[in-house]
Amino acid sequence: MFNANVPDEHGRFGKFGGRYVPETLMSALIELEEAYATYSKDEGFMEEVRYLLHRYSGRPTSLYYAKRLSEHLGGAKIYLKREDLNHTGAHKINNAIAQGVLAKRMGKKKVIAETGAGQHGVATATVAALLGLECKVFMGEEDTKRQQLNVFRMNLLGTEVVPVTSGTRTLKDACNEALRYWVSHVDDTYYILGSATGPHPYPMMVRDFQRIIGDEARKQILEQEGKLPDVVVAAVGGGSNAMGIFYPFLQDEGVRLVGAEAAGKGIETKEHAATMTLGSPGVFQGSMSYLLQDEYGQVQEAHSISAGLDYPGVGPEHSYLKDTGRAEYFPITDKEALDALQLLCRTEGIIPALESAHAIAQTAKIAPALSKDQVIIVSLSGRGDKDVEAIMKYLNPSESGFAGNRLPGGGQA
Repeated sequence: MFNANVPDEHGRFGKFGGRYVPETLMSALIELEEAYATYSKDEGFMEEVRYLLHRYSGRPTSLYYAKRLSEHLGGAKIYLKREDLNHTGAHKINNAIAQGVLAKRMGKKKVIAETGAGQHGVATATVAALLGLECKVFMGEEDTKRQQLNVFRMNLLGTEVVPVTSGTRTLKDACNEALRYWVSHVDDTYYILGSATGPHPYPMMVRDFQRIIGDEARKQILEQEGKLPDVVVAAVGGGSNAMGIFYPFLQDEGVRLVGAEAAGKGIETKEHAATMTLGSPGVFQGSMSYLLQDEYGQVQEAHSISAGLDYPGVGPEHSYLKDTGRAEYFPITDKEALDALQLLCRTEGIIPALESAHAIAQTAKIAPALSKDQVIIVSLSGRGDKDVEAIMKYLNPSESGFAGNRLPGGGQA
């Protein structure tokens, strides 16, 4: 049965979550849990975070009625929660600011982070520069090639980017390397984990720092429509933007919560990151959650055109929401995401991140079946500047739809 009051005192969301780490990290996590419990109730801390989110990052972000997209798809009215308008271009800055301030309050001089698409790395590098902290970001070597622009941005901000050459050289391996580094540097280093994953208290903390997305969206839709949305849609990799927008709606039983995960080249192939669709519960990177694993419990490789969704696990709270039925999760292929990206470009003049394009693709499946008086909110988690070079490699201009005036899914520009 669904219970909104999670995690419990052991960091458990039902059977998921917990703290599965080496003994050398246990004291650091307990220190972090105690610091968070203290500072989250400290008005001075919260005021500093609120100030930076408002004056530095530019919150609140707008809730935008996508009129042309809604008309093109037919059915429900579609609103976009514009996290792409944040400073650094994604929702990641919300969590990075809060954890950066927490690190400084705890007396840490250095911060580390992991990153896939590079947006969390850029956000962490930005906050480190702002707060005067030394910063090191671990990034899979494959992702450093896909996201060269973000690597340069991090370097420009004074951060050392460490390419990770182990395993698949993607986000999973960057997370592993960041945890290994932290084990031997816990005294002066704070790990700014970027998603709602990992050992307790990270899934809870990241959710709490990202819930501003849903808190704002809830208030904004009541002001604009006079009612709550019928559906909330978000892309899910590790799950921070989705958990951020889902959380304030969890107890509103009439609001359907929908996550879009990466099906890559198709769930019938081995090249996907459809953790919720094809995964099973297991221990991964510090917590119990759904993950892609073989019959022997070995973590399988994940694939997605999106570097931010190219991950074989998911946050424990999402795993809990899936098992209780409070949220639903659907796979979206690379092709569907690319079509949705082009559709949003042509109808609304917005280039979304590839992660966000997965949410748009799922919305395109839901909206036509709903009535015109129903409302969908989509978390547009980031902008697509970082992905343009990767998209160019996948799209042949003569075949992509850019050469003509046809819109993906039919209709005219």
